[in-house]
Amino acid sequence: MPNSQNYDVLIIGSGGAGLTLALKLAEHSMRIAVLSKFALTAGSTYYAQGGISAVFGADDSIESHIEDTLDAGAGLCDLDIVRLTVTHGKSSIDWLREQGVVFTEEQTTSGESKLHLNREGGHSHRRIVHTADATGKAVSLSLIERAREHANIELFEQHNVVELITRTQEAEKRILGAYVLDSTKQQVRTIAARVVVLATGGASKAYLYSTNPQSATGDGIALAWRAGCRISNMEFMQFHPTCLYHPQAHSFLISEAVRGEGGKLILPDGSPFMQDFDPREELAPRDIVARAIDHEMKKRGIDCVYLDISHKSEAFIREHFPTIYQQCLEFNIDISKQPIPVVPAAHYTCGGVLTDSYARTDIVNLYAIGEVACTGLHGANRMASNSLLECLVFAERASEDILQKFPGILPIPEIPDWDESKVGDSDEEVVVSHNWDELRRFMWDYVGIVRTDKRLRRAMNRVELLKKEIAEYYSNFRVTSDLLELRNLVIVAELIIRCAQQRKESRGLHYTLDYPETDNSKSAQNTVLTPCPTERH
Repeated sequence: MPNSQNYDVLIIGSGGAGLTLALKLAEHSMRIAVLSKFALTAGSTYYAQGGISAVFGADDSIESHIEDTLDAGAGLCDLDIVRLTVTHGKSSIDWLREQGVVFTEEQTTSGESKLHLNREGGHSHRRIVHTADATGKAVSLSLIERAREHANIELFEQHNVVELITRTQEAEKRILGAYVLDSTKQQVRTIAARVVVLATGGASKAYLYSTNPQSATGDGIALAWRAGCRISNMEFMQFHPTCLYHPQAHSFLISEAVRGEGGKLILPDGSPFMQDFDPREELAPRDIVARAIDHEMKKRGIDCVYLDISHKSEAFIREHFPTIYQQCLEFNIDISKQPIPVVPAAHYTCGGVLTDSYARTDIVNLYAIGEVACTGLHGANRMASNSLLECLVFAERASEDILQKFPGILPIPEIPDWDESKVGDSDEEVVVSHNWDELRRFMWDYVGIVRTDKRLRRAMNRVELLKKEIAEYYSNFRVTSDLLELRNLVIVAELIIRCAQQRKESRGLHYTLDYPETDNSKSAQNTVLTPCPTERH
């Protein structure tokens, strides 16, 4: 790729949302660039275990799926967005099957095959379409294969966006493209595009413990904030209740489906405890289960709790959870005979870049889809397996809007190249790694599952100091991928803290000891932050 290049559409992110949009637009002869910060399979989609929620069961209904989603969202879901998303569930699954995704099936009593449906926390019915316990991998590999085959799609690995390029004309801010670091050559390139789409995933790496891959550093949220977009509901960071607890196991998730198939959460002495927190026990929404585990760990001074599925047969476990079974065996844990040590870990960013029902942001021709966006679907807590569904539905919605207005989008004017004439190579890379570690640790300690005003103030004080250090470093040295991630992550941390400080109640994923009750005296409100010009750099 030359130092400067033009495309019709630039998609930043190669997960389920970004590749779905690329494939839908490529059929209309658009030139599309898809950027991946690392390998194409490095994003969260590839690692998603559970599945995709959609109504297929004869005893299920769209209304039931809507009701469950609203209940999990604790009063902050947008009903119109929920209905829009849920009603596209079956068509989204059908489209994936057309792309070559093979989902797990079962035989009916009449000998016919049908989709096997799991049940997960918050769902009143079995409605989780899956590929064993590696659904995201199946989706990711199929979409990558289809994208590689398409002449109109160019895929770029090891490309990290430095900054979005915008221009204001007649009081209207418009996207022009992005400055992009090619990490293989350590060179910043200019990519111009008539449309830019953020599909960069979430920000769980703001925390010390996370189920997500290293790529989840909130890049799209920070890029959009610096460009002038509103950000919403960042206080609602979902902590998955069950991440494998083992010194050699980094970020390995134990799927919600294990509890859906009868797995019990137990204390070290073998006694269950979820009955003390919610009548749904293990099938309660994730925020309730995560807080229950956190409570028991702190109360008893234990390092973890356990998830026990060993009452099921080994054949059942190996059929339904082959990936989890094999991964645990590598750590000498036979889940067919012994319980799995688990702890909560940061998992999903329910807030993000504020968008409308067509994935449009505050900047003309800039879209956001997938976990980077705040659409109104999840409210104060995402229900299990609604995330991949959201990726598919809003990729479709964005494609409809882009195709409808694309003929009228003006050509891209000339954009100046990236200027690094006044910076040099760093001789202090240790600063980046130390700041990264400090950030993730104080976010875990002070802005985690349970918060207080005092903890939030402590965290904000540290964020302000880190911002100054990182800004000085960024001004003096050539950019690296690690520096770009750190620069973005400190912004995301600040946005999480600011949103948390504004919410004077406990709701969904935001729980504070200073305001432990939900404020039902007035209608629930989203937390919306609007950047000032001085905050964008």
